[in-house]
Amino acid sequence: MTEQIEIEFKNLLTATEFEHLLANFHISRDQFITQKNHYFDTPEFLLKDRACALRIREKDGRYEMTLKQPLPTGQGLLETNIELGSEEAQAILNGSPLPKSEIHNKICLLGIEANHLSCFGTLTTARAEIPYEGGLLVFDKSTYFSITDYELEYETSHYEDGKRIFDNLLKKANIPPRKTDNKVKRFFTEMQRVKK
Repeated sequence: MTEQIEIEFKNLLTATEFEHLLANFHISRDQFITQKNHYFDTPEFLLKDRACALRIREKDGRYEMTLKQPLPTGQGLLETNIELGSEEAQAILNGSPLPKSEIHNKICLLGIEANHLSCFGTLTTARAEIPYEGGLLVFDKSTYFSITDYELEYETSHYEDGKRIFDNLLKKANIPPRKTDNKVKRFFTEMQRVKK
């Protein structure tokens, strides 16, 4: 089990902006790695109501379960991660209860019955990453339901410096700042729209 603070800035892009950034940063198609995020919540969306998210990420044949919780400062998230074996991950995706773990304990502390959680679906991302200004610049093309979206993220260890660096990058690239929800929120928003 690992814990880490996640501070990241993100901006949705048009397909054209995405392609221009890939060209400007010399990102080739073979630098992209595909990952799948399988998202969980209760039928009443109790995790979402607490601004939390639970996923199993599938990447390169490995599985990692992550619980994201907002920091009290509002400037980032606390991520709790545990590695899962392939059979264990598939069992959870097929409806088996979460294993006893720190994630299970944290969900219970939120007042949520962990055995009420189930997988609502999958968001697939083609991702390329490069070091940039002391942080990590991330280029994402994600598909879920009938949506394809493009996103630029900047992961950093310092909120104020990261915000300045990311804002300057958008300005240099002539990309307008856009209010950008995280992937899990975009996924659940589209899921609820599709069900109507």
